[in-house]
Amino acid sequence: MDWFTAPDYWLSRLVFQRALAGLYFVAFLAAALQFRALLGERGMLPVPRFVARVPFRRAPSLFQLHYSDRFFALCAWTGCGVSAALVAGLDSRLPLWGGMLLWLVPWLLYLSIVNVGQTWYGFGWESLLLEVGFLAVFLGNDDVAPPVVVLFLLRWVLFRVEFGAGLIKMRGDACWRKLTCLDHHHETQPMPGPLSWFFHRLPRPVHRVEVAANHVTQLVVPFLLFTPQPVATAAASLMIVTQLWLVLSGNFAWLNWITIVLAVSALELPGDAPDLPATPLWYEVTVLAVAALLLALSYHPVRNMITRSQIMNRSFDPLHLVNTYGAFGSVSRIRHEVVVEGTADDVPRRDSEWREYEFKGKPGDPRRWPRQFAPYHLRLDWMMWFAALSPAYAGAWFGTMVERLLENDPATLRLLRRSPFPADEPPRHVRARLFRYRYTTWRELRETGACWERTYVREFLPPTRLTRPAAGQRP
Repeated sequence: MDWFTAPDYWLSRLVFQRALAGLYFVAFLAAALQFRALLGERGMLPVPRFVARVPFRRAPSLFQLHYSDRFFALCAWTGCGVSAALVAGLDSRLPLWGGMLLWLVPWLLYLSIVNVGQTWYGFGWESLLLEVGFLAVFLGNDDVAPPVVVLFLLRWVLFRVEFGAGLIKMRGDACWRKLTCLDHHHETQPMPGPLSWFFHRLPRPVHRVEVAANHVTQLVVPFLLFTPQPVATAAASLMIVTQLWLVLSGNFAWLNWITIVLAVSALELPGDAPDLPATPLWYEVTVLAVAALLLALSYHPVRNMITRSQIMNRSFDPLHLVNTYGAFGSVSRIRHEVVVEGTADDVPRRDSEWREYEFKGKPGDPRRWPRQFAPYHLRLDWMMWFAALSPAYAGAWFGTMVERLLENDPATLRLLRRSPFPADEPPRHVRARLFRYRYTTWRELRETGACWERTYVREFLPPTRLTRPAAGQRP
């Protein structure tokens, strides 16, 4: 092995690249299917309005140059197509420079989406996908062995993801230090999965072991990534097991999956490395220059990570090249949910029939069991969780969402599991109410079949109607 490459990691690179391309595909698919109601010309937070007030240098994006719903759809579906081609290994059938350019396409397209995505794309895993996707451009294909420096940078990202998350927990909610956070987390997390009820009902001593194991994995194990093999492989494997446990316990979009993919790049998988040609000088120079840039850009994320005022999930450059990460620095003790309802009555009365809108992922009907959606990201459902924490999180978009429901807007209704109103008969009024949700006990589950019990808390939005009738409504 020469100083620049690590042929023994060719299989790790192959698995990493194909899995990362699969996550790109999921991200672009979510964008293609959800953007019109969220970011479109008649969306809740329209892109044209955003780019009119934010300059290109602060949010570089293709959509700063031109925006239309058709163009956004073209970019999102192109991203799906290129990602599928990368899953199939098209980059390995191209010259080295061609494979690099192919990997650059989804990065540029997804950067363009994230930089105009506003609240809907304010999650840490968006920047993480971009940071990892940028490194993938320089990982090479079958024409070269994996560069050591890029493999190191991938471990550096994984270290910051895990160690940053561990630090934010220890500095944040006292329940992490007392080992009690999981007494609440499985019940109050943004979007529970089908097994979350059972995780919540585990004995409390098991929850203590879960938290303690999490601290070890996030605060100790990351340092072992930079040790010789097979210790680094053992450390990465432990991270993979921990992330799979989190996959089973909830829906966190692709956060857990991309962490697993990062950990795969640190594994020394068995298999004889193929004979690979010498590394071109231009490629070595390019990789080393990019590595120097990324290490220089790491200053602010590292400074943020080691300070007591650590901030989670922040980008320090508009290209999202090096970022800071973290999750659940605080854990809610009580779960609140915003329940949205509509009525066909011209004047809401005490005895009016209010029909509930059903969301795809967030809790609603107490008898409906949660589903597994991750790595797919239901953006509206996630933001509804934040809205229940504080109306301030919903101030920019909630009113527009209600207006679209009053219009029976098809794009908005496609974000929901079910609308209680026919397409040609929109509601006359829509309201929102806040409920407290808690998991039922084993006895309540057997008796009622409901996994949730909910209690009315207060009004979130009073009955609201359009100032002008929507199509299909009576004037």
